[in-house]
Amino acid sequence: MTIQFTTDGSPGHRRLALWQDIVCDVFVGLDCKSDLGSAFHGSVTRGTLGKAVCSEVRSDRQHVFRTPSRIARSDQDFILIALGDRGAGGVVQDGRETVIRPGEFALYDTTRPYELKFDHAFTQTIFMVPRQMLQRRLGGSETLTAISFGADAPLEQITYDFIYRLCQSADRIDPGNAAILSEQAVDLLAMTLSERLGKTSLPSSTHRSALLYRLKAHIRAHLADPDLSLQETAAALGISPRYVNDLLADEDTSFQRHVLAERLAQCRRDLASPLLAHRHVSEIAFAWGFNDLSHFGRVFREHFGMSPREFRQSLLRH
Repeated sequence: MTIQFTTDGSPGHRRLALWQDIVCDVFVGLDCKSDLGSAFHGSVTRGTLGKAVCSEVRSDRQHVFRTPSRIARSDQDFILIALGDRGAGGVVQDGRETVIRPGEFALYDTTRPYELKFDHAFTQTIFMVPRQMLQRRLGGSETLTAISFGADAPLEQITYDFIYRLCQSADRIDPGNAAILSEQAVDLLAMTLSERLGKTSLPSSTHRSALLYRLKAHIRAHLADPDLSLQETAAALGISPRYVNDLLADEDTSFQRHVLAERLAQCRRDLASPLLAHRHVSEIAFAWGFNDLSHFGRVFREHFGMSPREFRQSLLRH
């Protein structure tokens, strides 16, 4: 990641104002306060990683607010995963408060108010993903914000290390690989969050979210099987086929529509990959569970507005 903004070199009396104007207004939409005045220093680096954005924030002490008025003026719909690197920072959202220390991470959601509290100088890496990326794997995030992860559990530590190192290398990764790696990072994050949910006593809505994640994970793991069925999936999860569709109805879909959408998404990704340019369209379709090439071509066109071949050729022209 390359430096996008730093207060170094700015007049002392302008530093905090510039930080507010450039970082807190442009990057996220926040109100920032600090008692340091002209002694304030801060810098932000930023790089894209597929649909995600990686940032590193280095700053002196400050208090940050994402207020209802800010949210009303914004269309930002992201989940931010803050990874502690140096110093400690507090996160307040959804009635909870936690502290992120080096080696730990926590989530917050831009669609609801939150506060960030930094009493001393700090460095954090921020992995920002469209909320839908996590939601389609896990469901709602309301029960997961402002909770610290990474201190003890091995999977949480692996998730921290993977996302942190991925962000550190964001500007050196080929765009095609970056898109795949960002999806894998969110897969790993969803797995970690689901594991934590499974160890706690949950309200019914959170239990449904955890079960929905297990359902989606099973589907993703068996997409390549053309015989993947509602009945087999329900049996694997120990629930009824009717309950499977009831869970997916929370997202206005059904088992068959969700499976089709996931298969099409994987095919679209593979068709766009330069590394798979040598593979025929039929090979890619069959690899993701389609068993009728004419059906695949028809539903691909319905979803993406062009045939699989036209989609691949359109990428070659750019």
